[in-house]
Amino acid sequence: MTPEQVDVVRSSFEVVADRADDAARHFYKKLFSIAPEVRPMFTSDMKAQGRMFVSMLSNVVDRLDRPEEIAPLLEGLAIRHRDYGVRPEHYGPVGAALLYAIAYVHQDEFNREIRGAWVEAFSLLANGMIESAENQVFSSTAAE
Repeated sequence: MTPEQVDVVRSSFEVVADRADDAARHFYKKLFSIAPEVRPMFTSDMKAQGRMFVSMLSNVVDRLDRPEEIAPLLEGLAIRHRDYGVRPEHYGPVGAALLYAIAYVHQDEFNREIRGAWVEAFSLLANGMIESAENQVFSSTAAE
């Protein structure tokens, strides 16, 4: 990601954080509509789940310009999500739902620049998590 994209993600995330409940609600509503097969993975209180989601996003956004800090964070997320049953093909719908939620909370202010920066940020996140999960599986299989 470019420094400019990092700045766009960070500044646009302020709106997401200010409207965290709305953003999370619309994220999960969209996710479950485009990928209903993931709904059973969410058995807890969705309001609490939404808060965890926004908190996780905040942690990632804070570290976008520090790859040495983001890699271990993504590895931990990848392992937890893999254990919940998340597969690589789930990341596409998650990315689409994330963009939908960000656009929803930004309304008329959502533009190509914000969309492009978030696409890059989510690609970094998703690819890092997929790679970490696959490496973890490979490492455990190789150890056996």
